[in-house]
Amino acid sequence: MSHTSTCAVFTPLDIAILTVSDTRGLDEDGSGNLLADRLAGAGHRLTERALVPDDIYRIRAQVSAWVIRSDIQVVLVNGGTGFTARDNTPEALTVLFDKVVEGYGELFRLRSFEAIGTSTIQSRAVAGVIDRTLVFSMPGSPKACAMAWDDILTAQLDARTRPCNFVAMVVKDSQRCTSRSADHHVASDTGKTARHEALEVTP
Repeated sequence: MSHTSTCAVFTPLDIAILTVSDTRGLDEDGSGNLLADRLAGAGHRLTERALVPDDIYRIRAQVSAWVIRSDIQVVLVNGGTGFTARDNTPEALTVLFDKVVEGYGELFRLRSFEAIGTSTIQSRAVAGVIDRTLVFSMPGSPKACAMAWDDILTAQLDARTRPCNFVAMVVKDSQRCTSRSADHHVASDTGKTARHEALEVTP
């Protein structure tokens, strides 16, 4: 079970949101709005936001343009993860991944199963790393986006989450993950130092 380190520092990330839809515009983009609110509430920064139709090459072009930028560390893609003829997000993204984050899709479907049962088998949420940029896709419904953020991403994009998180992968010189015992030792050493300094100034 993950926990929050008492000695790590929160690191805000620069995040872009891409909505994939043939029917929505930015004015009707409830899922994009939800993700923007969630990431801001968690202390991260919304760098850019876009909406493209469910077309493999439009999706791929937008994500490719973002991952080469130094001011974007995470891309959140919502929509296009189902099985209809116009659901093309996984096909657009997977060829770009240097590494696939298999556990994201597995965990998303596990959490989704608790809410919608076997219908979750039709969700093809995928995630991966492209040149030190994290890309997470999710279904286009606000409930699915809320679940992805609240149950998975909010912790994994927090440098304080232990035993591990993704922040060190995208932020150079950030603190690496440590174990619970390491946090305990740091806390113990800090306590010892404080007690020692107190003894030195005690008459």
